Amino acid sequence: MILNTFNLEGKVAIVTGCDTGLGQGMALGLAQAGCDIVGVNIVEPTETIEKIKATGREFLDIRANLMKTDDIAGIVDQAVTQFGKIDILVNNAGIIRRNDAIDFSEQDWDDVMNINIKSLFFMSQAVAKQFISQGHGGKIINIASMLSYQGGIRVPSYTASKSGVMGVTRLMANEWAKHNINVNAIAPGYMATNNTAQLRADEKRNAEILERIPADRWGEPADLAGPCVFLASDAASYVNGYTVAVDGGWLAR
Repeated sequence: MILNTFNLEGKVAIVTGCDTGLGQGMALGLAQAGCDIVGVNIVEPTETIEKIKATGREFLDIRANLMKTDDIAGIVDQAVTQFGKIDILVNNAGIIRRNDAIDFSEQDWDDVMNINIKSLFFMSQAVAKQFISQGHGGKIINIASMLSYQGGIRVPSYTASKSGVMGVTRLMANEWAKHNINVNAIAPGYMATNNTAQLRADEKRNAEILERIPADRWGEPADLAGPCVFLASDAASYVNGYTVAVDGGWLAR
């Protein structure tokens, strides 16, 4: 039955940055589909832990700073020690810094690039090595952005990093598909999260954004759960290197 291909019962998923927002929505969707969750956060994800445990699934809480790559090997080791394997990686952790390009600082550039693209790549590399050693492949889902397609304004390092996410998603898919590893990405549109609080608080900018979205609303974390479960499932076994826009029609406008 086709619905069985979406069943993730018995799978183990690492989700970075799942204490709130989009990461929490995807982690919860994966748990509801049957996954045990390894949550990687810089703070304790109290609410996420409660939501995951309410589904009956296990949650391994790992504290790490993905602004650097030092903790990556330990994350993989802890996940395998706890659950014996890894099946899915969702690279969601990320930050944004806003300033005019003419005034943008090197520190704001480096901080965003380090977590949004450098750690994403090396986290994927470490988990791909684990997938290969396990011998049954796996799924990697990167979180891109509308700014993987567009330039945006006042977010130069975010735009550069998210453009890079789309590129390395294709690169990793090209190299690792032969190992039965599917690498794809999700590009959220304008979502109601901490990262967009400043935009939503700006009455003029908020109105301009909503006018452009055919769905006439900001996205919610739950809107990413279905696409994430799909890309993590056997239903997406022949989807490689693709970035799925979940944007209420923004790019179609």
